[in-house]
Amino acid sequence: MFAVIKTGGKQYKVAKDDVINVEKLEADEGTSVTFDDVLMVGDRVGTPTVAGASVSATVERTFRDKKVIVFKKQRRQNHRRKKGHRQTLTRVRITDITG
Repeated sequence: MFAVIKTGGKQYKVAKDDVINVEKLEADEGTSVTFDDVLMVGDRVGTPTVAGASVSATVERTFRDKKVIVFKKQRRQNHRRKKGHRQTLTRVRITDITG
């Protein structure tokens, strides 16, 4: 069985024992989190969410992703801007899908 969850403005298709990286969650390592914003379970599609469905997961670790370089340049103007960004992510392991 699989489910489609929404967290951090993105949607993820998950199944039991999947490991996914989501945007930072305010939870410590080893704790359990529940995703209540479930868009689909198996072949049941809900609007806006499937009634009574939830996905449980455990937090494995929180880390920072690779640096993304943002470089802007305007030609012939001697105008250059360089910025870097590192997103904080949380790795979770899906333990249970109910619904």
